[in-house]
Amino acid sequence: MRSDDVSYTLEDCLDALIDYRGKTPRKTEAGIPLITAKVVKGGRIETPNEFIDPKDFGAWMTRGLPQVGDVVMTTEAPLGEVGQIRTLPVALAQRIVTLRGKAGVLHNDYLLYALQSAPVQAQLLGRSSGTTVLGIKQSELRRVSLALPRFEEQAAVAAVLKCLDDRIDLFRQTNATLESFVRSLFKSWFIDFDPVRAKAEGREPEGMDASTAAHFPDQFESSALGVIPKGWRAGKMGGLCHNPRAQARPGDLPVDTPYMGLEHIPRKSIALDSAGTAEGLESGKFWFQPDDVLFGKLRPYFHKVGLAPCRGVCSTDILVIRPIEARWLGFVAMHASSDELIAYATQLSNGAKMPRTSWHDIAAFNLVVPTEAIAQSFDDVARPLFRKIHANIAATKLLAEVRDALLPRLVNGKLRLPECQEEIREAVA
Repeated sequence: MRSDDVSYTLEDCLDALIDYRGKTPRKTEAGIPLITAKVVKGGRIETPNEFIDPKDFGAWMTRGLPQVGDVVMTTEAPLGEVGQIRTLPVALAQRIVTLRGKAGVLHNDYLLYALQSAPVQAQLLGRSSGTTVLGIKQSELRRVSLALPRFEEQAAVAAVLKCLDDRIDLFRQTNATLESFVRSLFKSWFIDFDPVRAKAEGREPEGMDASTAAHFPDQFESSALGVIPKGWRAGKMGGLCHNPRAQARPGDLPVDTPYMGLEHIPRKSIALDSAGTAEGLESGKFWFQPDDVLFGKLRPYFHKVGLAPCRGVCSTDILVIRPIEARWLGFVAMHASSDELIAYATQLSNGAKMPRTSWHDIAAFNLVVPTEAIAQSFDDVARPLFRKIHANIAATKLLAEVRDALLPRLVNGKLRLPECQEEIREAVA
């Protein structure tokens, strides 16, 4: 704490505290994004996957409207995760409160980082209640104290940390763009058969060199799966990949072994930029290798499928899928993470409350299999982009470690801004 810091309770330094607990909105397939506790994690708001009807927005948001820059915090299950609203409109779900700093007293960006600091997290835990699930009442939340430097220094401290977060976001956006490109190419080649259609019509396929185009036929033929490119064949997923079940016993694992649980796999993204460690694991797991596809088999409709960037162990609720030959990596990864396979796995999953799919079902998924030469050509494009995604994940991890190391020292005043800038330059050089 700096000598000139002033201690405030949250109640005294907030302009707004919007609390929608106790209400449940009617959810729709599309519409206004709904911020739920499930998408607030790691200091950011992940892409919402639940919505409310725009017609219901006015009737629902009667306790206050959020603004850009407001900080949201989860109040239970889990307690104390925070993020910041960047775009509007959004709706607020249960287990979420929205906090807005008082002008000239508490900078919203600084609030975002102060709430993540160990002293404030300890206060939230200390003021929580509940046995099975810890939560905090609004009256207790208002009594949480913050030691605030001058407003201008708050802005400067937050700007340093936000710069690191912005770079992390840029890497994530780049990964999303890279994945989108691979997925679009996969659809063009193997779902819509665009290069074959072009050659059948006497045109040169777009976006590829002559040697690659030469691998594609210029005719179609009938098959068990309908009309497909001539020389290709109807096949099964299990003919191109397998499910190694290499058992990992917790007691034999180094504590720093990377661990992937379902909670670490994002929805609809193959970029696995989050992981735990084997420390504290108590039950058996499965080993995975770099470039294995990790498929969340519990509630497959959550669409949790990623491409392993390293060697590690994973939950038994995750299927490890490995191509039988390296050339099939891109093809297998894109099929495994496709909407079509997810819908298929969801339909066949067993269990009412906790539906699961199985390797048996995944292996039986029908697909049109190209020639090995075309599979290799696709992998030649996809694999370097996968490598770039993995490199960006490593860079993101480094930046997050720098941010997490700087955050407590900046917030409590033990590190001054000039020293901080030098540490950042050394870390990311």
